[in-house]
Amino acid sequence: MPAAIAYYRVSTQGQGRSGLGLEAQREAVAGFTLAEGIELIGHHIEVETGKGADALDRRPHLKAALSAARKAKCPIIVAKLDRLSRDVHFISGLMAQRVPFIVANLGTDVDPFMLHLYAALAEKERADISARTKAALTAKKAQGVKLGNPNFTEAVVLARAAASANADRFAASVRPIIDGIRASGITSYKGIAAALNARGVRTARGAGWHATSVRNLVLRGCLS
Repeated sequence: MPAAIAYYRVSTQGQGRSGLGLEAQREAVAGFTLAEGIELIGHHIEVETGKGADALDRRPHLKAALSAARKAKCPIIVAKLDRLSRDVHFISGLMAQRVPFIVANLGTDVDPFMLHLYAALAEKERADISARTKAALTAKKAQGVKLGNPNFTEAVVLARAAASANADRFAASVRPIIDGIRASGITSYKGIAAALNARGVRTARGAGWHATSVRNLVLRGCLS
């Protein structure tokens, strides 16, 4: 049975204390390794934003995971690519470490070149979120909406823009998996949901898939 090291990351001290997001990552990795027949021989948990050129220097647990993976000659598994970074240069630096990375919600067939592409898309999406947020605020002002209480109004606009962007990004990340499932001959929503669950892929909320949730993802327009 092949082995792997798991790496989990939450972005704030508050998330680290509450466990917010961490359990979903663990469940995604556990389901994926079970479906793929991979044995987890260790795990590392990081509480860090991961932003900036010195992000790796501020991630001692990622460094430890890299060291352990080299010694064991095995890959590192993460639940989603953004648990490593949304910065393409940071991802490129990790690839230079010569330790294979597996992203659970992308599958085992994604090579380093594809990881670079996904990282580039994630980086662009981060920039687009900022642009959409500014455009939304400008549109509200043009409509005569008073933004005198930025703590409330801007927070609402930011939350809506971020939620929409996250949903689009998640749908795009699941697309290669669904395309592969369809290529194998499974085309019904129910069948695709069962295949996603069997692979250990979770929904954006960390839950299991149903025909309805697959249909909703398709109807977002990200999938044909």
